[in-house]
Amino acid sequence: MVTKTVSTSETGHAKNVANFQNLISFCTGYGTPYNPSNPNLQIPQLNTQLASTNANLLSVTNASVAFNNAVNQRMAAFQGLKVLSTQIVNALDATSASSQTVKNARSINQKIQGPKTKKNKNTAVRLSQPTDPATPVTATPATISSSQQSYSNLIAHFVNLITIVSAEPAYLPNETELQVTTLNTLATTLQNTNTTVINSYTTISNARVSRNQSLYNPTNGLCQIAQEIKMYVKSVFKASSPQYKQISGIEFKVRK
Repeated sequence: MVTKTVSTSETGHAKNVANFQNLISFCTGYGTPYNPSNPNLQIPQLNTQLASTNANLLSVTNASVAFNNAVNQRMAAFQGLKVLSTQIVNALDATSASSQTVKNARSINQKIQGPKTKKNKNTAVRLSQPTDPATPVTATPATISSSQQSYSNLIAHFVNLITIVSAEPAYLPNETELQVTTLNTLATTLQNTNTTVINSYTTISNARVSRNQSLYNPTNGLCQIAQEIKMYVKSVFKASSPQYKQISGIEFKVRK
C-alpha cells in the first residue's frame, strides 16, 4: 500500500485559506485551554475571518469568469472587422466617389488592418485569443492597457471610415451589412464590448486588492493571524508540546 502525502511546498491563495481552516480546527479541538485574550485569535473571530476570506476568493473567481467572457465576446464582435472594412472601401471605390475620398478611406483601412510586423501584430492580439472562462486572469495592467488602446484605436478608425462613407452621396450599397445604418450599429456594439472588458478588468482588479488585503495585510491579514496563533499555542502548550507540533508545520506563504 502506497501512502500519499501532501507536499508542504504547495502555494497559492486557496492553499493559505485551506491551511487556515486546518489551524482553526486544531485550535477548536484544544477546548478551553485555548483561550487567548486577543479577540483576533478567538475562535468566533477566526471563523468570521475565514468566511470573509473565502468570500473574497470567490469574488475573484466570479470576476475572472466575467472578464474572460467579456474578452471572448469582444473578440467575436471584432472578428470580421478587417474584412468588412476592406469590403466597405471596395464598395466605395465602385461608386462615383472622388479618387481623394477613396484614397482617404483606403488610408483609414490600412490603419484598421494594422502593421504587418510580427512584433506589433502579437501585441495587438495578445488579449484577443478565446479564453476559458474558468481560467484565472493572468494579464498584467500594462498588457491590459496596451490591449484597450489597440481596440479603442480600431473603433476610432472604424468610426472615421463610417464618417467618410456617410458623407458620400454615391455610397448607397444594396448589401445590408455594408449600409451605413448597419455599420453604425456595429460601431456601437464594438464600443460596448470594449467598455465591458475595461469595466470587467476594473472589477477583477478591485477584487484582487480585497483578497490580498484579507490574506496578506501585515496587521490583521489571515497569514499574520496564523503566525500569531502559532505563537500563542507555543506559549500556552510550550514548544515541545504535541499541540504546537500539530500546527507549527502548517505553512502560510506570504505574497508581496
